[in-house]
Amino acid sequence: MTQAWKKSDWRSKPRVQMPDYLDADALNAVEAQLAKYPPLVFAGEARRLKKQLGLAAEGKAFLLQGGDCAESFAEFSADNIRDTFRVMLQMAVVLTYGAKVPVIKVGRMAGQFAKPRSAPTEVINGEEFASYRGDIINGFDATQASRIPDPARMLQAYTQAAASLNLLRAFSTGGFADIHRVHSWTLGFAEHDKAERYRELSNRISDALDFMAAAGVDSSTAHQLSQVDFYTSHESLLLEYEEALCRVDSISGQPVAGSGHMIWIGDRTRQPDGAHVEFARGVLNPIGLKCGPTTTAEDLKVLMAKLNPQNEAGRLTLIARFGAGKVGDNLPRLIKTVQEEGANVLWTCDPMHGNTIKAASGYKTRPFESVLREVREFFAVHHAENTIPGGVHFEMTGKDVTECTGGLRDVTDENLADRYHTACDPRLNASQSLELAFLVAEELSKTRLAERRVAL
Repeated sequence: MTQAWKKSDWRSKPRVQMPDYLDADALNAVEAQLAKYPPLVFAGEARRLKKQLGLAAEGKAFLLQGGDCAESFAEFSADNIRDTFRVMLQMAVVLTYGAKVPVIKVGRMAGQFAKPRSAPTEVINGEEFASYRGDIINGFDATQASRIPDPARMLQAYTQAAASLNLLRAFSTGGFADIHRVHSWTLGFAEHDKAERYRELSNRISDALDFMAAAGVDSSTAHQLSQVDFYTSHESLLLEYEEALCRVDSISGQPVAGSGHMIWIGDRTRQPDGAHVEFARGVLNPIGLKCGPTTTAEDLKVLMAKLNPQNEAGRLTLIARFGAGKVGDNLPRLIKTVQEEGANVLWTCDPMHGNTIKAASGYKTRPFESVLREVREFFAVHHAENTIPGGVHFEMTGKDVTECTGGLRDVTDENLADRYHTACDPRLNASQSLELAFLVAEELSKTRLAERRVAL
């Protein structure tokens, strides 16, 4: 971050994956209105998250980042927010026990409205349309009018994000997040007839909570057991929206992205000299950077220098997304690059985006076994490199959807049409998300056991 940086500097850089609005006056009016609105998040919250992510990079915490592939205006409801938040709490309890460190909970929520697309157009029933780019940009309906980018959608996205954050903050501090309540929900999952392998871990968590209660530590004496910190994040794709909500922190004098606690740069928008990197480098928020098979060592060096020039702890999270079977070919070379530069980064695993396939039924899906395999490969590489696997990043929902195949309930290709509700990419459902949390907890337990053996 430099004093010369201005929040509008991205406008002079090459831009990709962004819409061309037809009505410049309407766009300017929306940006001016957004600039008058209060920020959705505050600098102190972003600084607190950055500090916690710095601990995760040292193995003293673990990042759980999850939520919708793209938030929808049509499906926005208090129940959907509650259900996704609830599953993330369940996952966090399981991961906390496995990792033996605090779990940082960051939702892909209250801002994840825009999506990059592989092509500018798509053909539906023989007719060509502009690609759907998320509700903040255009409509999902297959009509020519719906697919025209509309800047007014930014105002609706802001309103929905503000309402989502209001509810999330209430859930986080109002008793809904009490660890005993959350674990009782998890126990219900472990009673599934195919979940025997998870019952032992659930029972050990129950024993730990019982011991704490017997020792006089419960929700009435320790607010940490009844409240949680919950942060929001999204891909900072639509830069007109990001700029309009950018503010100057009154304490530090630094710019802060007021749209979410953490923003990330996608694999399609990480050009070192591009608009998205230019915007992200100037704000004080924690920044995520997706790293795929095409990420070169030279690009990564330049990006780390631009996005974290002061090598600040917790500032930069590298989100690995290679695909099952490809982690061993790509992650070690990027780890070597980070080590050669002496860069301070947090490594997390996104096992979703590299494992998307088209099922025989025609639906896009992600096999649960491929997701799990990439997570295991991520942990294995870090174990071999003696580096720290600091977090996981999932596209998931609290709804009982049928979008990813496999899992305890054994969603098959034939089941995909039953409850396929996503507007973009397939998400893990509640059961698959919690199952994955148990499996990640097993990997974390192995890591902690290995660390203890080394210490001895």
